[in-house]
Amino acid sequence: MPHFFIKSENKTDNIIKIEDKENYRHIAKSLRAKTGEKILLIDENKVQYECLIKEITSKEISAEIVSEYPSRRFLNFNLYLAQSPLRSEAQSIIMEKATELGVKGVYPIYTDNCALNKSVIGKKIEKWQKTMYEASKQCERAEIPSCHDLTDIKTLYDSKKFNHIIAFCERLSKLTLREYIEKTSDIFNQNNNVLIIIGPEGGFSEKEFKYFRDNNIPMLTLGDLILKAETAVITALGNIVYEYNYSRQN
Repeated sequence: MPHFFIKSENKTDNIIKIEDKENYRHIAKSLRAKTGEKILLIDENKVQYECLIKEITSKEISAEIVSEYPSRRFLNFNLYLAQSPLRSEAQSIIMEKATELGVKGVYPIYTDNCALNKSVIGKKIEKWQKTMYEASKQCERAEIPSCHDLTDIKTLYDSKKFNHIIAFCERLSKLTLREYIEKTSDIFNQNNNVLIIIGPEGGFSEKEFKYFRDNNIPMLTLGDLILKAETAVITALGNIVYEYNYSRQN
C-alpha cells in the first residue's frame, strides 16, 4: 500500500486532504491512483492512517480515514550513523539501508582515508537526503531521518550529544556488540542517543585508532571476516537492531 507523509493540520474529522505538489504528483500522476483505492498516510505525530481515496481534483486529493493508530515503525532509542562517504552508488545504498534499519540521522564524516573530497561530499548531501526520504516512504517509516552536513569524529565527540559512541573496526578489536551490551545495559534506554562510527574503504588511520583509545571510545568487531565498507554499515546496523529486539523480548 502506498505510504506518504502528511501534516496533522490536513486532517478534518475523518477526511485528509493531500495538497502538497510532490505527494499529489506522485499519487495522481505517477501511481495513477483512482477513487476507492487504499492509501497509507502518516503525520508528524507518528499517527498512521489507513484511507480510501474519495476524490481527486486538479489540485488536491481527499482521502477518507478507515482506521488510525500509532505507528510502530521506529526504534525507541535514537540510532545515528557516522560514516565516511563512499564513491558512486555504494553511498546511496548505504543511505537507503540505514533508513530501512531505523537510523534517526546520518553524519557524513571526513576521515584520513575518505574516498571523496570535501567539496564533492557537500554537493551530495541533498541527493542523499532525497534517497532517505524515498526509502522512508517505501519501508513505511514513522519519520524521515536526516542527512546532516559533513563533519568529523572529534566534532561529534565534543558535541556531548550522544549517550554511547561505538566504533566498529575491522582488525584491532575482539569485543563483540553482545559483550558490549552486556557490560552497558542502558544502551537501549528510551530516547538514548547512540552513535555508531564506520570507517572508509581503506579503514581508519593509526591516528584515528589512537583517538578512539585516548577518548575511551569502544572499538567493536563484526567478526573475523573482512567486510567492504557498505557491508559493514548494513551488518553493524542490522546487529544493533537485532540486539535491540532481543533485549525487548528478554
